[in-house]
Amino acid sequence: MTLSRRAVDQVVEPSRLVEWLRLLDAQNGMAGLDQLRGFGVSWSAVVAHLEAGRWQRVLPRVYALFTGSLSAEARTTAALLYGGPAAVLSHRTAAELWGLVRPGEGPVHITVPYTSSAVSQPPLVEVHRSRAHRHILVTTDPPRTSRADTAIDVAVAEEDPDSARRALVAMLTTGRVTAAAVERRMADRLPRRHRKALREAIALVREGVQSALEELYATDVEKAHGLAPGRRQSPFSVDGTELYEDVVYDDVGAPLTVRLDGRTHLVDGVAFRDRRRDNAAELAGRSRLVYGWRDLSADPCGAAREVVGVLRRLGWQGTSTTCPKCS
Repeated sequence: MTLSRRAVDQVVEPSRLVEWLRLLDAQNGMAGLDQLRGFGVSWSAVVAHLEAGRWQRVLPRVYALFTGSLSAEARTTAALLYGGPAAVLSHRTAAELWGLVRPGEGPVHITVPYTSSAVSQPPLVEVHRSRAHRHILVTTDPPRTSRADTAIDVAVAEEDPDSARRALVAMLTTGRVTAAAVERRMADRLPRRHRKALREAIALVREGVQSALEELYATDVEKAHGLAPGRRQSPFSVDGTELYEDVVYDDVGAPLTVRLDGRTHLVDGVAFRDRRRDNAAELAGRSRLVYGWRDLSADPCGAAREVVGVLRRLGWQGTSTTCPKCS
């Protein structure tokens, strides 16, 4: 962001210049029309700067007092200025700031009270409304919805229940928001969609699911094919170090370990740990199956057939079923 000295310094009285520059610094070079008028900037002066290409109109009544592209921070500030003094960041935008999801492309999401006149302005701003507006925000800088409310909003915005469940599990397993906090907010503020899926996500995390990949295994492999759920995050000792296996089936009489590898690459320490786990399992006479995200998302039915086959070989007498995806 490059502010033109002439474009910003000479539009206010010298006695207010420090205050003016402090405002622009705090707002990433953005200003609302009411703010400009409050500093004595006339509409004709605004038009002159726009026509000369020194300023940019970003949103209705919101201007960038510089040339060139907008930074992410400037876009966020513009959205909040457009939404008004009660606007807060929400949904995926708030989730990115809380570290619940990875940063990505897309509009800035804000939530405003129902009395606000702001409407969505594609592609820059997506406006949401909430009757519980004053109960969902926290006084961060910039203001945003609480972690639990943010997680609920992101999950509810998904197109279908399966996607909502996976989205919430993924956020609950970041360590940045708890299942208990989300459950409390759901009791106070009943989601309008995907309620059952959100409750399932909370239950899965409480049962020991610690990643979106583990949720995929629990729902699309175990539950969808009628398998008794394995014991999750089962501790065992290797060379005096306590490690954890993702899923084990000892409770149904089968020494089978299922490992769910969500990593995209191996680092030396992790590879060494896995070699020790493999050796320990082999010495203990345990069978092992390993699945990654591509395996389970592409062919959960094939994984289920493999798990059932190994369980039966190990003496399991239980039953399994087919799912609608099974060919």
